[in-house]
Amino acid sequence: MTIPNRPSLGDLIGMPVGDVAALPADMLAMLQEEVDESLRRAKAVKDRLDGALDRKYGTIAAELRSREGKDTGTVRFDDGAVTVAVDLPKKVDWDQEQLAATVERIRVAGDDPAEYVDLAFKVPERKYAAWPAHIRTAFQAARTVKTGKPSFVLKPITP
Repeated sequence: MTIPNRPSLGDLIGMPVGDVAALPADMLAMLQEEVDESLRRAKAVKDRLDGALDRKYGTIAAELRSREGKDTGTVRFDDGAVTVAVDLPKKVDWDQEQLAATVERIRVAGDDPAEYVDLAFKVPERKYAAWPAHIRTAFQAARTVKTGKPSFVLKPITP
């Protein structure tokens, strides 16, 4: 369906938010659908380009990292008139049960585990909701609820 005088995605950048909010719901739904499709397309293009860059430069970067004695991090090299920086971020995961056991051994040995690790407690909201009322009450003072950014999905109603 073509709507006359419908702003394009490019037009939205320069429009005040109040003017965008004043658009009819069917127009907002179409714009949202167009934005979502543009994002999907952009992600597919980025994935393709990243794959090509990895194919072209991944081996060179790995060799440079190896020469520097690094498994992760950033290496730089030139390709013609372009400096290429390739970052391989470090992602560390800790086994929570093993950490807890190690912290307990430190505590039993008479040391303060807080000198070595950050201690944090987390309560999954699903578990909290399943607790009996007297347990929830005991934890209530330690609980703060914050909200995230709202999301909206507009779909045209089809007859």
